[in-house]
Amino acid sequence: MKTKKAMVAAMMLIALSACKQVNQPAEVIDLPRTQTPGSVAKAMDGFLTEAAADSLDIHSVMVVKEGSVIYSRWQSQGVDTVPHILNSVSKTFTATAVGMAIADGKMALTDKVIDFFPDKLPAEVSDNLKAMTVRDLLTMTCGHDEEPRAARTADQDWVTAFLAHPVVHKPGTYYLYNSMGTYMLSAIVQKVTGEKVVDYLTPRLFEPLHIDKPRWDESPQGINTGGWGLYLKTEDLAKMGQLILQKGLWNGRQLVSADWISEMSKKQVESINPGTRLEQAEERGLTTETSDWMQGYGYQMWRCRPGCFRADGARGQFIIVVPEKQAVIAITSDVEDLQGELNLVWKHILPVL
Repeated sequence: MKTKKAMVAAMMLIALSACKQVNQPAEVIDLPRTQTPGSVAKAMDGFLTEAAADSLDIHSVMVVKEGSVIYSRWQSQGVDTVPHILNSVSKTFTATAVGMAIADGKMALTDKVIDFFPDKLPAEVSDNLKAMTVRDLLTMTCGHDEEPRAARTADQDWVTAFLAHPVVHKPGTYYLYNSMGTYMLSAIVQKVTGEKVVDYLTPRLFEPLHIDKPRWDESPQGINTGGWGLYLKTEDLAKMGQLILQKGLWNGRQLVSADWISEMSKKQVESINPGTRLEQAEERGLTTETSDWMQGYGYQMWRCRPGCFRADGARGQFIIVVPEKQAVIAITSDVEDLQGELNLVWKHILPVL
């Protein structure tokens, strides 16, 4: 039988433990909600009405201001509990994995791409291929004159096919949107960590953000596609945007280096629309005044005309981070006119933030 003194001591320990639990900040599972301001509600009505009039099929919108969701809506094919195809928004997650692997001492920006795959090199390795670095892959300046889309077949090794593709330009000097370059980043992360990107990110990013381990498509070689193929829910996108807005800090933990977030999101190179060659810009009427794809490219992220930046995917998938407004806008869609969609964001949403 316990003595009275022992029982009192045990009760004090329980009380102290309870106090500690009460005083500890609760982890964020879902982003906190706050009432939608009238100005935001009116602006969102205008955004969605004009989008519908322009045949822009918006699936979901979530607006976060100072860490709280001030507006959210799902419509058309959008469902709050169902992960949405992200297309090239996937690239930003791959770049995050690269930054983490660099911080872990597994690789460096200046590492040569050929050094990771000595057994997959072509018979003749050009000087330009020898010069290609991890940074060149991140900035879409690996030196290809055309993206090696033909490498994406079921009957060949995608890394081997990428390395065999002619490197016409000196790496670092010529911008060409290149999803296979992002696949190579995924392959490198898997090579140096021993884990697929989705598995490497799970304890480091997805679990701390309370994002269910997502689906991410793979190549025939069992490597996450990197530049596409990731599926997440709208709130997951908003959380990622909030993490980036907070320079990689989440619930008191530095999940991603603040310096890496800065490098990802700043202009590293000049840029042009995906699928457009640099010399075609003028004849297509693309200018820095009218195009959000000509504001510069970071590490798998785009700069925007209003001075913010975004993760960007085909058919209108966006994580837009607006540091000056301490805001994040997450959008999923199925549209052809991505510039028209962004124009409506700048017209209706940005002014009320």
